[in-house]
Order: sequence, then C-alpha cells, then structure tokens
Amino acid sequence: MQTAITLEYKGKILRGMEHVPAQNEGERVPAVILYHGFTGTMLEPHRIFLKICRRLEAMGIACFRFDFLGSGESDGNFEEMTVSGEIAEAHAILDHVKRDPRVDPERVTLLGMSMGGLVASVVAGERAIDVHKLMLLAPAGEMYELIRDLVDGVLAVPDLQLYDYNGNLIGRAFAEDVKTLNVFQRAEKFQGDVLLIHGTNDPTVPSRMSHTYQERSYGGRAVLHLVEEADHTFNKTAWELEVIEKICEFMGDVGTLPS
Repeated sequence: MQTAITLEYKGKILRGMEHVPAQNEGERVPAVILYHGFTGTMLEPHRIFLKICRRLEAMGIACFRFDFLGSGESDGNFEEMTVSGEIAEAHAILDHVKRDPRVDPERVTLLGMSMGGLVASVVAGERAIDVHKLMLLAPAGEMYELIRDLVDGVLAVPDLQLYDYNGNLIGRAFAEDVKTLNVFQRAEKFQGDVLLIHGTNDPTVPSRMSHTYQERSYGGRAVLHLVEEADHTFNKTAWELEVIEKICEFMGDVGTLPS
C-alpha cells in the first residue's frame, strides 16, 4: 500500500511516500530507501522512483522515498541545501526506517540516483553495519569534479551568497561544502554487495564515475551494469525497464514473492 508520510528533522518536515506490502501479523519485511538527486524529487524523472517502488513492493519489499529539505514538497528552501546536509537527513531517514516495526532492520538497502547516489554511498560507508545492500544509479561521486567551474565561479566572488541555477538558487554554503567531501574514501567502508547502473552516454555524470567507485571504493563487491546509449536519468522506456529489471534481479534474494 502506498501512503504519504512525514518525518520531522531539526524542526522541519521531510515529506515522502511509503510502499509497504501486505504482511502477516508480526512479520517484518526487507526495505529499500530511495534518495533523489540534485534538483530532483522523490518521484524523479518519468516517475522512475515510483515505478521502482511498485515493482519492489510486489516482491514483498517495502520502499521509502522522501524529498530532501528544500526539494519537492518538503520544508525549507533550496538555497539552504548542502550535500553534507542531505547526508545528515539521509541518516535520519535510515534511522526512521530501521525503527519501523514492520521492517526487518537487518535487511535495509539504500538506493540513490545522481547526487542521491553520492549521499547513499557515504551513508552506507558510515553505517556499514546498518545497511544490507547498496544500489547507485549514475552516482555523482566526486561532485566537485563534476561542477568545478560552477563552484569556483561562485567562490571567486566574495560577496556572492546566492547563484541562480536554472531557477534554483544555490547558496554559497553548498559551494564551500562540496569542496570538502572525500566521497570514495568515505564510501569504501561499506562491505556489502553493491549494484552500479550507469548510462554510457550520460552527459551529466560520465560513466567513468561508476568505474571509479568500483575501482576505488568497492572492488569485486560491486557489479557494474552499463545501459548502452542511455542518458543521465534513463529517459527512454527501454532504458528505464532495463534499470528496473536489474534492480529486481539484484534484490531477488531479499524479497519474497507473495503467495
């Protein structure tokens, strides 16, 4: 069943959706938490997060997806957003899900897309014993490398506090924060199974970023699946279906199909 949910974090409200399969009394099910990307929402383009959740719920896996503060329907303003702030919110969401009496706390998996992949990888590294599996879709990895010109341009103007990025205001704190992240080093402490999915024609986060995750953070623990010719958010039905099928295959030993 799909239900709107809220989570209070530092006096502000994170708004989200949960998808929880039917359960027998006292039963606990595995869960997946989905973290969206930069300027994204808990739906993500062409509702891919919703579609992933529906498929996983049909496999007996609960799903939880929230808008980070300043994004989508959640409280706050986008110009207050930093990557470190979203990592902290992601930790709070993980705590919330692990406390849910319907969820098996030993089988909680994280899934992140783009900057949400960066967030998920860091959270999994910092909470290795609390995360069962990890799925990263076109993960941003070293964000500063990807947007160096933007960040350096903002920081080069001493009095510039806000920058207009396609109608989203980016705060100076975001630019200062993104330069401090050691993502691959923080991610490598996660010792569980990892699925990396990336489009070979991604113009936003080149697929080499997933190769770097595999080489520097996960080694043989990670399976990398490249979607041929796909863009950053898998904006064709065939690409989307391929992504969802790979996710379901990866989670197949976790969920149980309803009888």
